[in-house]
Amino acid sequence: MTSEHKVLHGIGVCAGTASGPVAFVAEAPGVDEAEPKCTDVDAAVAKLDEARDAVVAQLKARADKATDEKSKGVLGATAQMAADKGLYKNIVKRLKAGDGMTHAVAGAASDYAAKLAKLGGYFAERVTDVNDVRDRLIAQLRGLPAPGVPDITTPVIVVARDLAPAETATLHPGSVLGIITQEGGPTSHTAILAAQLGIPCSVKTKGALDAIAPDDTVALDGGVGEVIVSPTDEEVSQLKDRAERRARALAGSSGQGSTRDGHRVALLANIGTVDDALNAAKFDLEGSGLFRSEFLFLGRDEAPTVEEQTDTYTKVLNAFGKDRHVVVRTLDAGADKPLKFANQEHEDNPALGVRGLRLGMRRVDLLDTQLQALANAYKATGGDLWVMAPMVSTVDEAEWFATKARSYGLPKVGVMVEVPAAAIRSAQILSVVDFCSIGTNDLSQYTMAADRLNGELANLLTPWQPAVLHMIKAACDGGAATGKHVGVCGEAGGDPLMALVLAGLGVQSLSMAPTKVNAVRAALRLHDFSTCQQMAAYALDARTAEDARKAVIALADPTLLDLL
Repeated sequence: MTSEHKVLHGIGVCAGTASGPVAFVAEAPGVDEAEPKCTDVDAAVAKLDEARDAVVAQLKARADKATDEKSKGVLGATAQMAADKGLYKNIVKRLKAGDGMTHAVAGAASDYAAKLAKLGGYFAERVTDVNDVRDRLIAQLRGLPAPGVPDITTPVIVVARDLAPAETATLHPGSVLGIITQEGGPTSHTAILAAQLGIPCSVKTKGALDAIAPDDTVALDGGVGEVIVSPTDEEVSQLKDRAERRARALAGSSGQGSTRDGHRVALLANIGTVDDALNAAKFDLEGSGLFRSEFLFLGRDEAPTVEEQTDTYTKVLNAFGKDRHVVVRTLDAGADKPLKFANQEHEDNPALGVRGLRLGMRRVDLLDTQLQALANAYKATGGDLWVMAPMVSTVDEAEWFATKARSYGLPKVGVMVEVPAAAIRSAQILSVVDFCSIGTNDLSQYTMAADRLNGELANLLTPWQPAVLHMIKAACDGGAATGKHVGVCGEAGGDPLMALVLAGLGVQSLSMAPTKVNAVRAALRLHDFSTCQQMAAYALDARTAEDARKAVIALADPTLLDLL
């Protein structure tokens, strides 16, 4: 039985429209409330071993079937989490204390997830992996179907409370028309992967699981986050018309990024692996504004060697050739178990502790190895290589990094602007480096004191918050004062409307998921630079984030709405 007609609202994170039947992601079964206490530890451990081996095997099998290296990597990382010794030991400890099987798994996973969440950044993002492993182990122990996306035989719109990375990585645009999640946020793993895949997606869609039934047809606008349950023929037709208007607006979007009157804004891709680089290089864009080098380091017992890193950086530079530049961010990690070779002492709040460049300044051996590998790749390719350090807060830190990086003969040295201190002091920091790149995701969470992974705080985490815009302006003012390049590599750069504001504030390059470049390029070409500057001024003076966005839309060419 289909549901009555209704309209739901979420956060649109990947533009595009879709309509079709739904497929629900199976919910996790939860602990067995009726299970007995553990009285035979040996038998319980044997059962745990059997379940763990089965889950690892299932994940590895899915990784083998994955069609691209990024999906294989995500699934492999989740399989590695399932085999994690620390998690396993905690489960056994709880069994010995008398916990029932599923309660032991849930308790141990909760402990581990809390530790990761406390660390923040990449490690907090792995909480979803831990929860995914927990749910799969419990389902295996209870003899129930594994949670997750069902086998898809016809094109569908996937509906879920949230999607684990292992699930999102297996989705394919050919079979998944769209994604709707009830939880999550604009910078969640689901949102980022959906953007990379080009699948229309709405996250934090309130009431989605209650409002949508298995037999329903839904229509989705991934640009504005609108979901229509049991849409009328007219509404479906309107969505198709919108898709056609979007296609027309994108037609002819090619070449360098610039406003209508020729003000240049370079359009670049965010990447994390060699495969990402090879894929992005096929797009009509101007290089990579962010290569997340930490993916080389994570999930390993030992740091990658100079030779391994040189090989990776060389392949990335070769992918883009000598005419397109590549910005590599040095290791952005902190004191946590996934980096077994770089553990730090216990920190009460590691998210604000030894992470990013602070870790590099303590483990100079890791940074030296990375810089040497980057220098080797630069010499081997002659590519346009830029190197930047993450989580820089002071002029001294920036100068320390610049001196070290330049000692290896690296041609362009910069820093990330992710904390208010760096934005406010950008002129001083840029006086000792060649460029900076604004990470809007972290800058938003540090400015607004709101965890970027907490969907309940999504209204605070939007870059439309006037306070965040003022931080971006401060960084751009520093660039103007010193004549240095200021870019953006956070998710804000891929929003066609926000791109206009960023250009007006003085941002000179925008880096994003490759699938978003055409829309951003088209948006820029619809407006002259003076309009972008006026948009920026209105957004800065707005009372709220919503008011800022409305003020900019009011100034925008109406065609732009078809790109959102």
